[in-house]
Amino acid sequence: MILEFRDIHKSFGEKKVLTGVSFTAESGKAFGLLGRNGAGKTTSIRILMGVFPADSGQVLLDGKPLDYRSVGMGYLPEERGLYPKKKVLEQLTYFAQLKGMRTPDAVRSIDRWLERLGMTEYRNSRLDTLSKGNQQKIQLVTALAHDPEIIILDEPFSGLDPVNAMLLKDVVKEEIGRGKVLLFSSHQMSYIEEFCDAIAIINRGAVALTGELYQIKREYPRDRLAIRSTQRDAIAADLPGRCEIRENGELIVKLRSPEEKMDMIRALSEKYDLDEARVYEPSLNDIFVQYAGEQE
Repeated sequence: MILEFRDIHKSFGEKKVLTGVSFTAESGKAFGLLGRNGAGKTTSIRILMGVFPADSGQVLLDGKPLDYRSVGMGYLPEERGLYPKKKVLEQLTYFAQLKGMRTPDAVRSIDRWLERLGMTEYRNSRLDTLSKGNQQKIQLVTALAHDPEIIILDEPFSGLDPVNAMLLKDVVKEEIGRGKVLLFSSHQMSYIEEFCDAIAIINRGAVALTGELYQIKREYPRDRLAIRSTQRDAIAADLPGRCEIRENGELIVKLRSPEEKMDMIRALSEKYDLDEARVYEPSLNDIFVQYAGEQE
């Protein structure tokens, strides 16, 4: 499946929120939809879900207008929307019914997901008796129980401890492997970088950058080296004005040209004890800061 946003425009009154947003997401891959608060990311998600229509443009699936009657959509919102006083199974069944499932099918699917997420013991518990992380996993079941073709995860790792984050990572990878169209929205760039094959960065209602993440990184000048060494400070002193020490401890060495990299690595390795030397590629965080820019 190919999901396409084609030249989407949206205004609320006189305020233009989206001005020609276009991007393409493919099934079997994760797509990262990024933007600062107020950039238009949430409006794009709501148009995709059919919460309200675009003023112009189209949302297409395999080249045809998206038919919400035949295409299942699962959404994990950033702001959680479950009922704290209701029992887990009761409300999960209710949400699955809203998405067209028969009650017996809904209960079977819910039980499978509760087992998969290690939540079976909370099946008949009230939601407000669960920890924040476990409530997050119940919210995830509402997005997946009806086996949707399109899955939208907005800040899915919020509130999860490392063990539950690892479990969610496995679930996300499984859904990608099953050929779902998966849109991932988060301000935690490390997760986007780990999962997403392609991204779109929205800034001031327009797409500032979109494409395959690997290719985007390859297009940056390969004129810096990332060095790890116990002699980092000595290397920096030996190359004045050409080095930057990153927060993670890496030493970034600016080359005079990309062609200098092998000679520089050879020279440094002959003089210093290097643990690692590689061509530096920008992180997704670097790219996001560059393209997200300042909001008006």
